[in-house]
Amino acid sequence: MLESGGKPVKEGVLEKRSDGLLQLWKKKRCILTEEGLLLIPPKAVAAAKIKQLPFSTMKTVDCVERKGKYMYFTVVMAEGKEIDFRCPQDQGWNAEITLQLVQYKNRQAILAVRSTRQKSAHLCCAAAAFPTDTWGRRDSTHPRPFCP
Repeated sequence: MLESGGKPVKEGVLEKRSDGLLQLWKKKRCILTEEGLLLIPPKAVAAAKIKQLPFSTMKTVDCVERKGKYMYFTVVMAEGKEIDFRCPQDQGWNAEITLQLVQYKNRQAILAVRSTRQKSAHLCCAAAAFPTDTWGRRDSTHPRPFCP
């Protein structure tokens, strides 16, 4: 994700609930980019400890709840895995992650539409370049149209 040049949108500390039996809250240094969320353990020495949550594998941000001084929320991944987070209420991590996720999905939808239009324009152009008669044989009486 960092390799693709995703610039940081927000940086700070989030607490992530561990998957273990005790489900303890562990602090993670987080970097939110236009491509996803990076989770870095507070004492990470090697890049191997960085966990990436790309928006391409994220489904939604759910279960926003205010309790005491914390805001609790869940990131739901495409494969169904749920990752619980909490942060002080005034930091707005859940809203910022949701906003970046929606913007990412919108960019992907726009790219898909453009790709579909280019393919259909190419197919239409290719069909027009080779006119045929009613039996599907090449019709040499029509000049070939110009296709951009």
